[in-house]
Amino acid sequence: MFYDAEANLISWEIAKGEISHAREFGQFIIHLSPAGKPILIEILNASKFVKQFDKIKDIKKLEEAMGVN
Repeated sequence: MFYDAEANLISWEIAKGEISHAREFGQFIIHLSPAGKPILIEILNASKFVKQFDKIKDIKKLEEAMGVN
């Protein structure tokens, strides 16, 4: 995982492989292989994204926020 302060984005390589295209979902860009496998995730406006997690102080609140039982 890499944070680019100048661009304010987090880049997270989740698999090795060739990237052929990308899809954007709000502040997330998912880079995909020719077969459609996720290779790289970019989080735009990363500082704002990270601040949202700073508000959650314990795992129970995180689980509740994510709808995990």
